[in-house]
Amino acid sequence: MNAIVFSFTRHGAGISIKLKSYLESRGFEAGCFTTKRYKDTDPLLREINPSLQAMCEKAFSSCRLMIFIGATGIAIRSIAPFIRSKTKDPAVISIDEQGKFVIPLLSGHIGGANAIATGIAAYLKAVPVITTATDVNNLFAVDEWAARHNMAISNMVAAKTFATYLVDCKKVGVKSDFPICGSLPRGLVIADDGPVGMAISLSKAVHPFVETVVVRPRILHLGIGCRKGTPLDTIEDFVLREMTKLKLTMDVVKSISSIDVKKEERGLLDFAAEFGLKPRFYSAEELNAVKGEFTPSAFVAKTVGVDNVCERSAVLASNGGRLLLRKTSCNGVTLAAAVENFTVDFSE
Repeated sequence: MNAIVFSFTRHGAGISIKLKSYLESRGFEAGCFTTKRYKDTDPLLREINPSLQAMCEKAFSSCRLMIFIGATGIAIRSIAPFIRSKTKDPAVISIDEQGKFVIPLLSGHIGGANAIATGIAAYLKAVPVITTATDVNNLFAVDEWAARHNMAISNMVAAKTFATYLVDCKKVGVKSDFPICGSLPRGLVIADDGPVGMAISLSKAVHPFVETVVVRPRILHLGIGCRKGTPLDTIEDFVLREMTKLKLTMDVVKSISSIDVKKEERGLLDFAAEFGLKPRFYSAEELNAVKGEFTPSAFVAKTVGVDNVCERSAVLASNGGRLLLRKTSCNGVTLAAAVENFTVDFSE
């Protein structure tokens, strides 16, 4: 369950059931919870148990979306002890008991609460109540844009200054390591330096502006090979060391991949789980079909049927991207990294 809906009245419970259908059509797995008095009014309803606060505490770490149907004050008091930061909190939305107003309360941009609230309002024929300054002024929101395009964002203090400059009708700079397609949003200008701006780069160490919001696309793919029985610590230590040499962090990694004979390799599976990545495993035939120049190994070819696992799997996972790190090895682990072909498009 990645979405949870709380209601406290008979009419609110009815709205929650209606919302469950809508949310599931949008890819959420939603659970509807109400008070003991109304839980038997529909088989899809479950009782709030053991308490609303206990369920909210659990939902803050396990759900992407929380919806309260009732007084906004109930929502605010229920979530207040668990609020951490705008980069970690789930999207939280409040809807009145009659379904007239839909109000995003938390994580409007990064968590997508503003966009979700707007969609819910259209579905319920309600009024979305959006209060973030960039939205009400129809301005570019760097945190929302980054989240929507699966990008990591650093320096949220600078992101706030970035938004303030736009609201104050001041220009903000954009410097990108990647080609930009189409026109820039209102208020953004290409620049190499200046007081406030955004840098689009894989490295978060890039700071061309006095206050720089660094936006890093998750477009790096790691290809990994390892000796049978290699433990998690050995794989992790080696990968993190090589990432540090590249001046990159794991939050720009989109996938890890290897050959299918490694699909039960515990250390490799644990490494993927450690960083929330779903591993990809390719057959020797798939890897052999990858075009390019790779570092060959006669031993590997004899053992698994393909002359190189890490480079080929990284390039295949990146849809023919460029090798940023060629095969390197240590303690029975081989590693390569490929970056997707990427273009910045502000119109999407």
